[in-house]
Amino acid sequence: MNPVLWLILTAIDIYMFFVIAGVILSWLVAFEVVNTRNRFVFMISDFLFRVTEPALRPIRRFMPHLGGIDLSPLVLIVLLYFAKLSVIWVYVRLP
Repeated sequence: MNPVLWLILTAIDIYMFFVIAGVILSWLVAFEVVNTRNRFVFMISDFLFRVTEPALRPIRRFMPHLGGIDLSPLVLIVLLYFAKLSVIWVYVRLP
């Protein structure tokens, strides 16, 4: 496998992991399983927010409001998976 292709696919996978971790952490905070007053939890929460929010914000502008349900991470994961498959498809199609 091409090292550049591997690097791109790995970066997409890591970003997907950050999105999923951010969703899980937000659920844990909402259900008061973890407390953001804990400095370590706050640092992780802040990091995940800063990493994922620039990609989630434009999606939230176009998504309808569904009350307390935020589907923007799901849309982002689908878009990342589409990007991953597109990169593979372009690599396979190159002569």
